[in-house]
Amino acid sequence: MSATNKDLFDRCRAFKRHKVAQEYGVYPFFRALDDSEGSRVMIEGKPRIMLGSNNYLGLTHHPEVIAAAKAALDRFGTGCTGSRMLNGTLNLHNQLEDELATFLGKEAVLLWSTGFMSNSGSVGALCTRKDMIFADREDHASLIDGFVLSGAKLVRFKHNNMDDLERKLEFHKDFKGGKLLAVDGVYSMTGEVAPVDKIVALGKKYGCRILVDEAHAIGTIGPQGRGASAHFGMSDHVDLISGTFSKSFASMGGFIGCPQVVKDYLMHNSRQFMYTASFTPSVAATVLAALRIMRAQPELVEQCRANALWMRTELEKMGYNCLESNTAVVPIVIGQVEQMLWFNKRIFEEGIFANPVLPPAVPSNACLVRTSYMATHNRADLQEALDIFEKVGHELGAIGPNKALMADHWVKMSETMAI
Repeated sequence: MSATNKDLFDRCRAFKRHKVAQEYGVYPFFRALDDSEGSRVMIEGKPRIMLGSNNYLGLTHHPEVIAAAKAALDRFGTGCTGSRMLNGTLNLHNQLEDELATFLGKEAVLLWSTGFMSNSGSVGALCTRKDMIFADREDHASLIDGFVLSGAKLVRFKHNNMDDLERKLEFHKDFKGGKLLAVDGVYSMTGEVAPVDKIVALGKKYGCRILVDEAHAIGTIGPQGRGASAHFGMSDHVDLISGTFSKSFASMGGFIGCPQVVKDYLMHNSRQFMYTASFTPSVAATVLAALRIMRAQPELVEQCRANALWMRTELEKMGYNCLESNTAVVPIVIGQVEQMLWFNKRIFEEGIFANPVLPPAVPSNACLVRTSYMATHNRADLQEALDIFEKVGHELGAIGPNKALMADHWVKMSETMAI
């Protein structure tokens, strides 16, 4: 490189935060699982209670799901080796689209190779620079990328704040282009539910099409686990329902439920769909089996919800702040980045795997440990986890009479990291 020119990799060499966390032994990411039985996993040679999975219904180890995946592997092989548009469509894909459309109460469903694409590819193709998108400030990154790809004018409103949304809809009421109002059904970091009934009312009043991302809602709320739109009785009034198969459906990939004309348009205009290989036969069979179990055994949804609500109640009794969660996701607010990293380190050492949440996903002074619950967690698992949370919470001052002294444990690291 010329001495007078900047190197593109300079910013990579300057990035040090992860190394500081590693030096202090609190780096929490990319931990490899040695083995898994669903509610417990083996990491670094030690069994740990899994409170960091989105396997809400516990179907990744269900014998019928595994058998379906194996049968598809034997029948179709390991992959489709091409896009849906050309050689990558199987009868399994078509069957899954039909059954999922019925489940969601939509005219049609289009499958995507990842859940991220289901949002970025759909919004990126449907909206253009002539359109306007109204979006909750905590919408998922996949939606945000779709907004950027579309080039549409973006208007953000305060999280779950219907007054702010209406002010902005009213201000732009004379806009002549197409309008999309996009929200998450359940917000992935906090477990909060979007008020879909109020969103629909405002969206229709101001001429918006409405998209609800049900990634963390399907399998956790609503009749038969059909998500936030169904929970509020709004499935017929929400225009687009997107989601992923990497959570309750025990696999990977994504979907969008929509009118047939929208499906036809996306199939022939979304580059993410047209130029990406379709997901594998075993994935299609896995999701189809999971969908059928979900419909036949709604008690799994109730058990998942019961486990999460019990944990939230017990954690709050200890003195933890779990925000407004009312779903399978139960956040535990800890505080500054360094506080949360030390807390997460200690619960991991004691036998809990959970997910740390850092800025920009949350404010820098409200970092949290995201816990999530499965239908297959038993009370023994959960009580053991509660005992660990209580022990570590008192040890670090996250709860109890020494809470004000919590910062003493990480002042030095805070100064070093300067996050």
